[in-house]
Amino acid sequence: MTAPATKRRKLAHSNGSDHSEASFEDEISDDGNSGAVAYEGEEGVDNDDNSVDNVDELEYEGLEEDDSPQSEPGEELNDVSNPQGRSHKLATNGDTGHFKAPHRRKEMVAHQDGVYTAEVYKSNVFKLQVDELLQEVKPKYGKKEAPAENAMRTLKTSIEQLPSRPPQSIAIATKALKSEGITIPFPDPLPPKDAQYKLQYDRPALINATGSYPLKIATRADEGLAIDLVVTMPKPLFQEKDYLNHRYFYKRAYYLACIASGIAELKEHKFKLTFELLNGNHLLPILVVRSGRTGGPDDFTSSKCRINILLALPENYFATSKLLPTYSCIRPKSNDEGIETKPLKPTPFYNSSVQSDASITSYLKLLHSTSSRCDAYKDACVLGRIWLKQRGFGSSLRKGGFGNFEWAAVMASLLSPNQGAGAPALSPGFSSYQLFKATLQFLASHNLSKSPYKFQAHDVALPKGDGQPVFFDGPRNLNVLFKMTSWSWSKLQSEAKSTIEMLADPKFDQFESTFILKADAVKFRYDMSVAIPLSALDHYPDNESDNERLLKTISKLYSALCRALTDRISMISFTLPEQSSWSISSRPHPNDQERHVVVNLDTNPGTANRSVDHGPSAESKREAAAFRQFWGDKAELRRFKDGSILESVVWSLKDTSKSVLEQIVLFVLERHVSAQVAGQAEINVDSFAHLISSGRIQGASGVASFTARMNAFAALEQDVRNLEGMPLRIRHISAADPLLRYSAIDPGSAIDPNATQASLIVQFEGSARWPDDLCAIQRTKIAFLLKLSDLLSAEKSKYISRVGLENISQPSQNQGYLDIILSSGFSFRLRIHHDREATLLERQLMDKSLDGQSRESAAAALATYKRDYLHIPAHTRAIQTLCTRFPALSPSIRLTKRWFASHLLAAHFSPEFIELLVVRTFLQPYPWPVPSCASTGFLRTLAWIGRWDWRHTPLIVDFPSITDEAYGELEGAATKTLKTEDIDKIKTRLEAWRCIDPAMNRVVLFAATNLDPEGTTWTDRAKPERVVASRMTTLARAATQLVRTEEARLLSLVNDEGKDRKVAPLVSSSLFVPALGDFDIVIDVVSKYSKRGKKKSGPKYKNLQIQEGPENVQSVGFEPVQLFVEELQGIYGDGILWFYDPDTADTVCGLWNPSVTAQRAWKVKPGWNSTPVSAGKAEKESDEKTVDIQLNKGAVCSEVKRIGGDLVDRIQVK
Repeated sequence: MTAPATKRRKLAHSNGSDHSEASFEDEISDDGNSGAVAYEGEEGVDNDDNSVDNVDELEYEGLEEDDSPQSEPGEELNDVSNPQGRSHKLATNGDTGHFKAPHRRKEMVAHQDGVYTAEVYKSNVFKLQVDELLQEVKPKYGKKEAPAENAMRTLKTSIEQLPSRPPQSIAIATKALKSEGITIPFPDPLPPKDAQYKLQYDRPALINATGSYPLKIATRADEGLAIDLVVTMPKPLFQEKDYLNHRYFYKRAYYLACIASGIAELKEHKFKLTFELLNGNHLLPILVVRSGRTGGPDDFTSSKCRINILLALPENYFATSKLLPTYSCIRPKSNDEGIETKPLKPTPFYNSSVQSDASITSYLKLLHSTSSRCDAYKDACVLGRIWLKQRGFGSSLRKGGFGNFEWAAVMASLLSPNQGAGAPALSPGFSSYQLFKATLQFLASHNLSKSPYKFQAHDVALPKGDGQPVFFDGPRNLNVLFKMTSWSWSKLQSEAKSTIEMLADPKFDQFESTFILKADAVKFRYDMSVAIPLSALDHYPDNESDNERLLKTISKLYSALCRALTDRISMISFTLPEQSSWSISSRPHPNDQERHVVVNLDTNPGTANRSVDHGPSAESKREAAAFRQFWGDKAELRRFKDGSILESVVWSLKDTSKSVLEQIVLFVLERHVSAQVAGQAEINVDSFAHLISSGRIQGASGVASFTARMNAFAALEQDVRNLEGMPLRIRHISAADPLLRYSAIDPGSAIDPNATQASLIVQFEGSARWPDDLCAIQRTKIAFLLKLSDLLSAEKSKYISRVGLENISQPSQNQGYLDIILSSGFSFRLRIHHDREATLLERQLMDKSLDGQSRESAAAALATYKRDYLHIPAHTRAIQTLCTRFPALSPSIRLTKRWFASHLLAAHFSPEFIELLVVRTFLQPYPWPVPSCASTGFLRTLAWIGRWDWRHTPLIVDFPSITDEAYGELEGAATKTLKTEDIDKIKTRLEAWRCIDPAMNRVVLFAATNLDPEGTTWTDRAKPERVVASRMTTLARAATQLVRTEEARLLSLVNDEGKDRKVAPLVSSSLFVPALGDFDIVIDVVSKYSKRGKKKSGPKYKNLQIQEGPENVQSVGFEPVQLFVEELQGIYGDGILWFYDPDTADTVCGLWNPSVTAQRAWKVKPGWNSTPVSAGKAEKESDEKTVDIQLNKGAVCSEVKRIGGDLVDRIQVK
């Protein structure tokens, strides 16, 4: 990869450490070899005495605990490391038992100007955020960690003093340790009882602490810290052929068991010991030491630490050629000496497991030298660790096999020269952000599963075609990615590409999406999940380990699903059960059969619901046979319209209970895994879509349910344009309604008794004969509407048209409209747009001779004009375009509106604002891809609303570039995409509003787009009020928490955690249940006046009503509950805040406004029904007692009952 051309200067980072501490350089020997790493047993180190007296001279090499293949169990505890760019050895203080605190390294650059910082980081703000993040993740070292440090010294001393054990046969050695209460953690398959080799224990060659803790670069974690203690086994224990047939792993397990026995027999020290698999590798068990909770000097419970004892093989003990991925190290019994009679299958995973134990020292040297050459290396490792953790990656086999060590090793290799490949892929002069981004670019642009990457190993032959990624480190003879699988590599590369794309966004820094948000949440990340119990998968031979059986099953399932689903999906990943530790006195526990494996699918909405899959041509015999073998009876030969004859698979679209994806997945599970698996699989796909009509995407479109209405609109537009006799020709007929931009909750139908008119804006050609007076213009509009109604009635006898009046008390605003009901039953409302109105209103606004009330009225009329005739049509056109571009957008908007309406909030928010909330999820989807179904889009929108700090942050939506001439009339609006300076202006405008209106009495939410940079079109005039906006945030957070609880339940199924077994599954509709108990007044509407009641009383035979047309023309558009609420708002003003659901109109709720209706001094006409109360005792006997008034709640409710009349069923008052 070519490194970006930038200035090669080094950036200094603050690590937050005390400047008075000793320098790192002071801890390095004075022999002039400060760049080298010294190890016990090597030249320059005294190795004559390994006693406890030398513990204070113990070296802590510069490798984080999860920067070695042996230390990954601690990766979840340590996400990030020290931002300092070097690794150093730290001496310990024998008097205090604490590590000497490292001093802050001298800064290479004392000051960084903003221009340079912007070059090496995404922006100045981004750099400040990164520095703050690095500082915040570090724990504070002190007395709390001292007990763990003392325990580590005790363990080192104890292990060094353990007596040697003579060579013994496997049976005798096993029996001896069994008598001591220790079960040797032999890997599967167990060693043969008649093995000729012996097991032996000798004192270790080296004991060394490594990892992030001694370097003070550990990070805060809920699970605590992990301290790694690496024990290097002596060479005399092994023979030349021990790499064959698990012999090394058997000897390793015995050595580990001897250490466990020695520690367990300590009389003066009590620890809790367990075995655990290193990175989930069944070949490499480790010993985990935890506090015994005895309350004594060895009790380090308060430190919240654990100590991992890892084993290492002497470097280069086995021939490197024998451990290449192409070599077979598992031989038949008669073939131990390598006399091959036929080609043996390579054992790359086995070989790499051996080599990983032998490469600890080599990787220590690599990472130390890299951190010495590149100051920003460790900071980049920190950023990489955070990025990996937030996306669910880890070095464990079941977490994908790519974790902290792999990231550090890959980056270190890319910073080193690769012979024959020119300059290093990364430059040591890069900043931490540049290193982080360049490493991601390497992962995103190199398909290592098809084209292996060789680092200083150009003559090494590597296996191809098995789907496993290969990053072969020649000097250390190891495929760094040997624990990865094809599915985990595909996921890693997809996440890397997505991150590179988001970091390339020039408008938003995406810091939060990159490092803060948890991106692996199943409900927010994936469109479909399949939970399969392990009991159904367990059908492999018993001579394999549980881990091998599970991984083989997952690999087979992944291959079958990829072949069956093809381009219907963009990614498949697996959530696998975590492996737990086990007692040192027993064998590892088998997989709990009550655990589950979860298959996660990310779909392509354009192809996911395709009904026919095309296979090979009938003439291609071999491919056709393979196709039929895979699909079985489901495959059939078909002739298509183009004359081709192809093997095909057809899926049913009529089965509404199961989507096409569900049908395919169940078929694959039954045919290629087992019928038991298919029967017990629990599939979850688009779980919220059923809550709205036509919520699931049909075919490749999410707007199919609006087709009938859009066709009716097209027919009406053609009929109106064809009318002859109008004084002026029609210039535009623009849609201006949610029903015509695919965003209405209910698409409606021709026979819907609750049908509402879809708004249209008609603009005529310009003419000088229009009057130059606002009132006269309104009368002229009404005349045009009457003429249009007469012509329609004459031309289309089946059309019903009628002219209506509105805004009678506002002569400056539109006062007439034309309702048209088509023969199909769909209804539309036409209003006329005349651009002269804006000019006249602006004149009134600028006329200082007018009184303030008249100018305020003109300002309100001008804002209404721009909203109704300019912004809404432009917004409608933009949403129409996006809904056809993103199939899941329309159902996501409708589902989100359903949520707002169900919680009685919809009346307080303009529909355009809610649509912008969802559109932002699609145009700025990071850290996830664009949503592919309604549920994913809905849940991500709720999550963002819950995080949105609307008091200080605007909602910014940048619609794609617009070229339609209809948008040219947007005065002052930027019809092109936003630029950075435009976004800065929007933020400045919000700050100005907050300064002008700090109490947020007029503008609470600020929503700006490139069509409406002013940001107040949809939220002006306190729509919503601050209390309503706060309730929106609270409800969104509560809903998101419910979804996360459901995700925790799903993970408890995966890991069989009993504490969450009794948690009931989340019912989708529970997120849409309003909390009526929070309101002071609850008014139940009589069912015959509510929309829900009208739907229930609909006709039995719909085909008859379609033929007859609308049942009651006069009721079309009649909203009695809405009129009732508007009357209540007019009467009580700010005293009561009213809530209702316009979609169902069955309940109206109210909240007393305490600032208006609270007890106060008596006065005439307070504005609401009041009752007098005593204000307290008089101060003097001569003074009269004061009287206050308070709200008469009973009388107010009686008034509401009287106003509602037959509409009100009952009223409940808190």
